[in-house]
This record gives sequence, structure tokens and C-alpha cells, in this order.
Amino acid sequence: MKLVKAIIRPEKVDDVIDALNSQGFPAFTKIDVVGRGKQGGLKVGEFYYDELPKVMILIAVNDEDLEKVVDLVKNSAYTGNYGDGKIFIQPIEEAYTIRTGERGI
Repeated sequence: MKLVKAIIRPEKVDDVIDALNSQGFPAFTKIDVVGRGKQGGLKVGEFYYDELPKVMILIAVNDEDLEKVVDLVKNSAYTGNYGDGKIFIQPIEEAYTIRTGERGI
């Protein structure tokens, strides 16, 4: 199992969620976050914004679905501009459903 952490533009969240849902990946966690990437923030006129609003989506997937989920996120979050986001992959050792005690995702 893997945990996909996708940090994306807020305006692309619905596109990403719709893409995941349409391909059979309806479960996710969404968290509003702020941060900055390699560009170090954004300057608009006289104002400098060093913390930009983003959304982090967490998706637990089976190993065989990892590449499909990553491609769905990349393609649906893409604008071609700086700040499109980043995807991180982490291993999940175990997962349990609290209500049933079932192991796995």
C-alpha cells in the first residue's frame, strides 16, 4: 500500500477529485494548506506573497493502482504554470477500518 500526498492549486481540486472518482478512487482526505515551492513565493506589484494557499489531497492506494492514481492527479491538476504542485509517495505499513476492524484499504 502507498499514501499519495498531492499538493495542488485550490482551483484544480474539483478536477482532481472528479478524475479520481470517475476511475474508481472515491476515498480521499482533503486539507487546506499554505506554503511555497521552488519559486519561493509570488510577487505581484509591490506585494510579495511567500505563503500561497494550496490543498493537500491524501489518497491511500494499493501498489498496483499507484501509477494510475499518480497519472490521474498529474493530468487533472496540470496548468503548465509554476505552482501546479507536487506529489509525494509514502509506504503504508498497515491500515484498519475503525468501524469494522478490517485490515487493508
